[in-house]
Amino acid sequence: MTTRIWTAALAVIGDEILSGRTQDKNIAQIATWLNVQGIRLAEVRVVPDKTAAIVEAVNVLRARNDYLFTTGGIGPTHDDITVDAIAEALGVPVVYHPQAVAVLEAYYTTRGGLTEARKRMARVPQGADLIENRMSGAPGIRVGNIFIMAGVPHITAGMLDALTGTLEGGLPVLSRTIGCWVGESEIADLLREAEKSHEGVAIGSYPFFRDGRTGANFVVRATDAALADRCIADLTRALEATGRTVVAGGI
Repeated sequence: MTTRIWTAALAVIGDEILSGRTQDKNIAQIATWLNVQGIRLAEVRVVPDKTAAIVEAVNVLRARNDYLFTTGGIGPTHDDITVDAIAEALGVPVVYHPQAVAVLEAYYTTRGGLTEARKRMARVPQGADLIENRMSGAPGIRVGNIFIMAGVPHITAGMLDALTGTLEGGLPVLSRTIGCWVGESEIADLLREAEKSHEGVAIGSYPFFRDGRTGANFVVRATDAALADRCIADLTRALEATGRTVVAGGI
């Protein structure tokens, strides 16, 4: 019997990410949030503001994962084409969501009114539901297993908060960390054996070089807390048996 593993993909949409003008901060926060929901971020793709590229990415990623999240390209300007591209991928028209129009009308009442440009943010693929946005009025969009979200990190965070507890998932992924002043290549076999002898865990090795010394942090991940604890304890003993000092929590 194996535990069902739920997966999600993320499509980061925007020429500004690919050009380097903007540094993406959503990958980490979405991955962290998904882990708490019992869902693993399985893959990330960065896509330009081109309809064909977005359509292709959406259709591939949504087919091989339980969920697909997108960030970026849902603002009020002409080059915000994410909604149109996803509608094309799904084979449905773009419509104005009446609830989104009402939300935007209320939000912009004291902010210059709902212009045609601002009203664009109420456009959704037909059949979509809304994701509440307490930060800036314009809602996110949920259609099928696709979640269309803002690119601005603090707005994305608010949308994730609104979704908390609403997605079906498995057990949250837990982690335990230790650190050691050792080159990871020196203990590759030891790490491999530790992972092999504790079925259900994954061990990540993260080397660094500080103050003229080589070291690494080792992160044990599992959905079972007791299993993660056993693995980290056994790995600690194995490293100490080689004469090395292990730092709980990492270096």
